Amino acid sequence: MAGYAEIAGHFRKLIESGGLSPGDRLPPLREVMQEFQVAQQTASRAYAKLRAEGLTTATTGGGTVVAPHGSGNIAARVAAHASTGRALAEGETSRIVEVGTVPADETVAHRLGVEPGTPVHVRRRVVSRGGVPVHYSSSYYPAYVIEAVPELTQPVSTGASRELAAERLGVPQAQVLEEISPRLATVPEAEALGLTGQVIVNQIVRTVWLADSRTVEVGVKITATVLRYSTAL
Repeated sequence: MAGYAEIAGHFRKLIESGGLSPGDRLPPLREVMQEFQVAQQTASRAYAKLRAEGLTTATTGGGTVVAPHGSGNIAARVAAHASTGRALAEGETSRIVEVGTVPADETVAHRLGVEPGTPVHVRRRVVSRGGVPVHYSSSYYPAYVIEAVPELTQPVSTGASRELAAERLGVPQAQVLEEISPRLATVPEAEALGLTGQVIVNQIVRTVWLADSRTVEVGVKITATVLRYSTAL
């Protein structure tokens, strides 16, 4: 007889592999109970775990559907890294396109708690799912993070930079704030995402704090307002 974690893992794998896409409806609880030969409490607990990880959402009709990929739900990634050692979802790849030091702009400086123009380290990357670019991200780190994780100065994907920083600093990640707004894509952003012309994108500014209230990362993620997925049939 399956446990709730095993059931949740079954559907998590389907979601992360693209077997279930955003908006797809998960089976009703009675079907889950029959398939896995479990009580309603176990099936409900499995679905509650998926909702807590941000992978699914409840509908007004009472059903459960796959949540939009949106910002790539950080809580789910932290949980995945804790259980598997991998922050990227199955089928995802990360390609570093730039590393270096840049002056912090108003957006980044305010959230890192430094003066605008202060040199901060940046890593820019393109994350693809199934070979299709899904977001272009820039991660900005304060000096103490770079001191703890000098690997972040290299153009090589760690796949879990915040987790590595938290481990080295001995303080777990505790809170994230995500601020989403639409805007026109810059030329580098559009090129990285394979977009043409003047395109509206979603900008997601993500601030992540450690349990001691220090900021471990400010990320600026750009996603196309129309996401494209290619799935073998």
